[in-house]
Amino acid sequence: MNPSLSTPTRLQRRKSLFDDLLGEVNQALHVLSRSAVAGRSNPAGKVRSDDPALSPAEAKHAAGLMRINHVGEVCAQALYRGQALMCDDAKIKAVLYQAASEEVDHLVWCDDRLRELGSRPSVLNPLWYAASLGLGVVASKAGIPYNLGFMAETERQVEQHLDQHLEILPPQDVRSRAIVQQMKTDEIEHRMTAEHHGAASLPAPVKALMRVMSTVMTTTAYRI
Repeated sequence: MNPSLSTPTRLQRRKSLFDDLLGEVNQALHVLSRSAVAGRSNPAGKVRSDDPALSPAEAKHAAGLMRINHVGEVCAQALYRGQALMCDDAKIKAVLYQAASEEVDHLVWCDDRLRELGSRPSVLNPLWYAASLGLGVVASKAGIPYNLGFMAETERQVEQHLDQHLEILPPQDVRSRAIVQQMKTDEIEHRMTAEHHGAASLPAPVKALMRVMSTVMTTTAYRI
């Protein structure tokens, strides 16, 4: 067999990468323009006339927390798509894209709740998206175990944030709570999937840097 018939040429690889990059641009536009569509129904369901009312202060606080969660989903799905973009292992690539797809569900649900609360996403989302996509591309170069390690550690830290939000959301904000609880369930599954496929524990300095970046993100997203 002629090897050229079974092995992609350099031109074919470049064309494939170019097509993938165009796909990422299209995805970014959908996310940042708030036109992304969820693949699953919003766990909060439809707004009901008997939903508990929030005071203006409670609504503002809930919106700040849901804006943080929205930014987190902007970052997570961009990170995973960046990792998948440069991953040569088809199985791991599929794992990353599946997680990214479910993170888009979360993003849309959070955006729905922000609209209900009369609020908006963070104005810094384009910056967070670009930074996370770039970090994903860099992470992919560390090899599959560390690639999955980034996914597992990301989800572990997100779980902690969601636990905190469940504690400090207004008790009667059942709609935000339903969304956050489903997000937590999915994040646990993502972490366990990464670990099942051989995620390596990241070095302590990397974990610490991720926490610092997360703190900066959450602090700014709550307000802007």
